[in-house]
Amino acid sequence: MSVEPNTDDWLADTRTSYDTVAASYADQVRHLLEETPEERAALAHFADLVRTGGGGPVADVGCGPGRITAHLRHVGVDAFGVDLSPGMIEVARRDHPGLRFEVGSMTDLDLADGSMAGLVAWYSLIHVPDDEIGAVFGHFRRVLRPGGPLLLGFHVGAEPQLKTQGYGGHPMKVHVHRRQPGRLTAWLNDAGFTVEAHRTLTSAESTLGGILLARRQPDAR
Repeated sequence: MSVEPNTDDWLADTRTSYDTVAASYADQVRHLLEETPEERAALAHFADLVRTGGGGPVADVGCGPGRITAHLRHVGVDAFGVDLSPGMIEVARRDHPGLRFEVGSMTDLDLADGSMAGLVAWYSLIHVPDDEIGAVFGHFRRVLRPGGPLLLGFHVGAEPQLKTQGYGGHPMKVHVHRRQPGRLTAWLNDAGFTVEAHRTLTSAESTLGGILLARRQPDAR
């Protein structure tokens, strides 16, 4: 049974939920990339696009405990992490000392216009309500350089579900949105992106996951 989210307090609920589960969440997802070769390949391709585009900073938006940020640094990308949850940022800094992590929201990215060589949102859009997605993608486009790549990981499906417990049995209150690639593609097109590739797969990351690669379109003249 699907549950329609009340979006009034979704940011506060998401922050509190992930502050609560930060340590146990980090323990559960720490080695997922070791079990997901296709996801590693997608991240490697993204890294190649950043390098061939001249390099520069890459934001891992919704970075959680920093595992994707650290992996991108390992493959030669100047990545840093941003997350809504101070608890997650604390864990990320603990687990990956020396890397840059900061508290922030994808609904109001505190990054300069055109300053990013690439963006990753790895299963971090799943709690954003439909009516906020356009604004989030607008911020992604604003901070990306023209032609800069955007890599998304997401759960594929239809209806949102309310998650009240997880990651070690801790209480949570977040709506998990599963979406179709076509719907995300339409939103991205509306926001000024061109989708170059997408695929669905089953792996340790998701029982049915999606990976989508887009690029920021140049400004109209």
